[in-house]
Amino acid sequence: MAKSILFVCLGNICRSPLAEAAFRGEAERIGLNVEIDSAGTGDWHLGYPPDPRAVAVAEKNGVDISHLRARKVGADDFHAFDHIIALDEQNLANLKRMQPPRGKAKLSLLLDHVEGREGQAVADPYYGEAEHFDVTWRDVTEGARALARRIAAEG
Repeated sequence: MAKSILFVCLGNICRSPLAEAAFRGEAERIGLNVEIDSAGTGDWHLGYPPDPRAVAVAEKNGVDISHLRARKVGADDFHAFDHIIALDEQNLANLKRMQPPRGKAKLSLLLDHVEGREGQAVADPYYGEAEHFDVTWRDVTEGARALARRIAAEG
């Protein structure tokens, strides 16, 4: 049975779609059978595509995310996904408040899965320039590799 992973940031237009793309690529590379999605805890960008700078950095790294559309995390997500991965502590705290009592999803930060980076946030590039998106891509790629290895090891 495939594992399911939901990546979550605030607006679902920068970090979480990049994390989704990085994890999808890593899962394909190692042959991991997973369902992957992304969402936001806020509703400002519902239905919008990723930030053009996120699309550009993904494209620069061989991935097309232009088809993705922002959505908000819902109560059903806590039952539908095995793992809900936050990109920073504030979104993790929001997810913990939202989680229903019998939700099956395990909550964590993406960088909790990277040895030596536990508790760290993925860099938020939204108010920065294009080069800030390169830093975010490096963070989500590092986290995606570590998370994919962990899920593969769990079986």
